[in-house]
Amino acid sequence: MPTTTPAPAVTAAPEVPPVAPPPPHRTPASAWVLLLVLASIWGTSFILMKKGLVVFSALELGAARVSVAALLLLPFALRHVARVDRSRFKWLLLSGVVGTLIPAFLFAYAETRLASGLAGVLNALTAVFTLVVGAAFFGQRLTGLRVLGIGLGLLGTVVLMLLGGSGGDATPSGESNAWYGLYIVLATLGYGVSVNVIKHYFQGIPALAVTGLLLLFIGGPALAFLLLGTEFVHKLQHVPGAWAAFGYIALLATMSTAVAMVLFNKLIQSSTALFASSNTYLVPVVALGWGLLDGENFNLWHLLGMVIILVSVAIIHRAK
Repeated sequence: MPTTTPAPAVTAAPEVPPVAPPPPHRTPASAWVLLLVLASIWGTSFILMKKGLVVFSALELGAARVSVAALLLLPFALRHVARVDRSRFKWLLLSGVVGTLIPAFLFAYAETRLASGLAGVLNALTAVFTLVVGAAFFGQRLTGLRVLGIGLGLLGTVVLMLLGGSGGDATPSGESNAWYGLYIVLATLGYGVSVNVIKHYFQGIPALAVTGLLLLFIGGPALAFLLLGTEFVHKLQHVPGAWAAFGYIALLATMSTAVAMVLFNKLIQSSTALFASSNTYLVPVVALGWGLLDGENFNLWHLLGMVIILVSVAIIHRAK
């Protein structure tokens, strides 16, 4: 009599629990404090540049700003230089050149003809270019709303430059001076590159180390150019008011470059690149306040351009 082999029992596959979506990123309270402090420091930097330019040229101001900041953070840079992998040095150099060295000259040159308050307003384009660079090179998602925000930011820039003018005294309506705003547009593009580089390549490295090393790479050439390629020393020795003007530059270098860069890099690491660049909401308000106190003009076209730019930043930050 044939025997039948019982069929093997079929065991049900164990249920795999669904993977919970990652919790939304929550910005810590300390990041908000850093944001407010940074906005106050950077909002004041534009009036400090204006005061420094009373005696020194744009090239001298830019080189002095970077040199003083690099000297201040040199001990920290030397302490950490051996702790950072050499493969990251190229990113430090890139961030230093396009995000600190070149903008220092571009902003100074722009403010030779552009009112300091309007320079602060155009600085808000940092958030726009942070998104553009992030989408182009770092895989950040570019949605329809964010494209709208980018377009509005550029529209606000056009309103400021073509209709609002410079707000300066050299020409009553500011038409010729307005084009100096393009230097700030280029500078904020460099800021956008630097923000993304630091966010993607220097997570986990102390902000003081990143800033000190970044300035170490660019500080030497800036100092050599300042001492050998400009009349900076001669002006300090012979031009009345030069030491007072240098005092403004030294304060600018200490607070707006050295201290603020450490705080900003810490903010980038503890939040997101876009949140870090959102200090540009408040910087224009502080910059315009200082400009008005110093007698600068501000008309309805300036206000419209500023509102359009800030609305664009708000759309970029809120768009998903």
